[in-house]
Amino acid sequence: MINENALVIYKTKPAVVKERSDGKYTILLSDGQSVKVRDKDIEFLHPGPVKNFNEIFNVKIDNSIIREAWELLCDDNAAQSIKETAVFIFNDFTPSAAFNIYELLKDGLYFSGTIEAVKPRSREEVFAEESKRNEKQKESDERSEFLKQLKAAYKKSSDNGLSANDNTLREKWPVFLQDVEALAYGKTQRSRTMRDMGLSETPEEAHSLLLKTGCWTKMVNPHPPRYGISYNSAQIVPCAASCASFGTTSEVSLGAAGENLPQHDHLTQRALERRDLCRLESYAIDSPWSNDPDDAVSIEKSADGKTILYVHVADPASVITYDSPAEKEARDRGATLYLPEGAVRMLAEECIPMFALGLSEISKALTFKMTINEENAEITGTEIFPSLVKVTRISYEQADKEIDNNSTGFKSLCELFNLGRKILRRRAVNGAVNIDYCDVHITIEEETVNIEMIPEYRSSSLVKECMIAAGEGASAWAASRGLAFPYISQEVDDTGKILPGYAGFMQLRKSMKPRVFSVKPGRHQGLGLESYLQVTSPLRRYNDLLSHIQIYNFLRGDKLIPSDEISVRIGFNEAAVSAVVHAERASENHWKMVYLSDKKDSVWDAVAVENKGRFWVAVIPSIALEIQVSLRGNITPNDNIKLTLKSVNIPKGEAAFVHTG
Repeated sequence: MINENALVIYKTKPAVVKERSDGKYTILLSDGQSVKVRDKDIEFLHPGPVKNFNEIFNVKIDNSIIREAWELLCDDNAAQSIKETAVFIFNDFTPSAAFNIYELLKDGLYFSGTIEAVKPRSREEVFAEESKRNEKQKESDERSEFLKQLKAAYKKSSDNGLSANDNTLREKWPVFLQDVEALAYGKTQRSRTMRDMGLSETPEEAHSLLLKTGCWTKMVNPHPPRYGISYNSAQIVPCAASCASFGTTSEVSLGAAGENLPQHDHLTQRALERRDLCRLESYAIDSPWSNDPDDAVSIEKSADGKTILYVHVADPASVITYDSPAEKEARDRGATLYLPEGAVRMLAEECIPMFALGLSEISKALTFKMTINEENAEITGTEIFPSLVKVTRISYEQADKEIDNNSTGFKSLCELFNLGRKILRRRAVNGAVNIDYCDVHITIEEETVNIEMIPEYRSSSLVKECMIAAGEGASAWAASRGLAFPYISQEVDDTGKILPGYAGFMQLRKSMKPRVFSVKPGRHQGLGLESYLQVTSPLRRYNDLLSHIQIYNFLRGDKLIPSDEISVRIGFNEAAVSAVVHAERASENHWKMVYLSDKKDSVWDAVAVENKGRFWVAVIPSIALEIQVSLRGNITPNDNIKLTLKSVNIPKGEAAFVHTG
């Protein structure tokens, strides 16, 4: 039984026994609270009497005395009671001495064990623990100094949220900034440093802190990682045997086994002979900065006078098979991410020289051959086969010039252009929605961001119509054979009267419902087609690659991919592509904010697009930037206005403008 006013331990804290009744003790805690406890809930420390807690807490012994006593005891290494230990160290057994010994046990540096058996730790254990604690204290001191300097740098930051390009903090304290950078990249939702700074734990706030303190420059784009996208392109390359055979007239197999090669793709057992189409004028028409051309177009008259449109497409599916390593990696990525700072590719960089068209004298392709009705530009038949083509690369600007000059050296370009116009008219009659919104090309040169408007090229429309025709023809080809493919359908809401200009484009864009992917064909109202699937970018889009693989399975007589598996891939791909799209949009907006960050008070030509009540949606065509702004006076849609830039917030991706005319 424990006496009244005895010192006990309750939940590692000192307490004084006041009375015992009904088999329970009433104890008084140091904060003045009384608690009833059972005998097993407390540990007896000293019989007392304890008059008050001051006599326990106010007596402290110098650490040198404790260390000297430990050194004497550790040689013997014998366990003692708490009373014996207190008498040895303090020459007396008082409540404060007993409590000090208990605190030493809790601390664990010099002693271990229990109240009944206090045992000195060995010299090796104490020295190791001291080293550990010293290192921890050093880290604590360094962190305190880091936070002091970080707060000072944050306080000095300029009005636009950008410090001078001083990376001192990041170079000196990289470890302490890791949690902030991880939060800014969206890799974590927590940051001790942000809490210590009294700031919100959001990616935007972390980005702001890094900019204001000079730990990051404005040239850091954190958006792809926020959507789970690596800055590195795919790594798996088709095997050497496959690539070697890729350059021959007909495919060769690995043999009867058709075995998988570790870390590489394999050829199927069956071979397809390629048709030689090198007689055709084949053009890969693209932007001058494009370095992965994956489609080309040709046109000719058949022996019976019919118009034949050829769309030649890069042919990775002749080597990359379903469930092979490269196919799986492309499946995970969904699409190539195009950034101003470079492309993050769905397929390995090494695949570009292997498969892109026009990078060698003769290219391998999967050709979509469509017979076109001259009267209404309808596709009356489609054939799909592997081919050899001789591709001429040409820019949109050059193509427009050749079309204007009706050049004899590029005669088929004019024929392709005229056919493209006919296909567009046919689609328009069928309700197609055509949106030609402003677009820009962003480039980065060292610390400079450049933005230039992309001109409207007629040859761009030519290419677009040919690619759409290939998707329409491929869809009809697949549907007529009852094949499962990632078909695309889309509905369009009735918008009523469509305004001209940018305001009309905004109406049309809002009328477009999200595309729907399905293993069965459906009407694509946005394109004015009865059925559609994408097949012209297998180097850039996974669904196109999947379609090519299914085409090859059919052409070779191999096992087709079941519809339920394609359906699963469609769902998975939609999530992956959504991440890519969001990363591209956020990145493009980031670089626009960087471009504007040093242009405060600059004046911009803009167009009022849509009235949203207190604000208008306006577009600045020269940088393809949509903003919300308050406009004065009697403004109507498509009015030209002047806007003055007042501030830019790079982390939030926002620019504030005022109406000045």
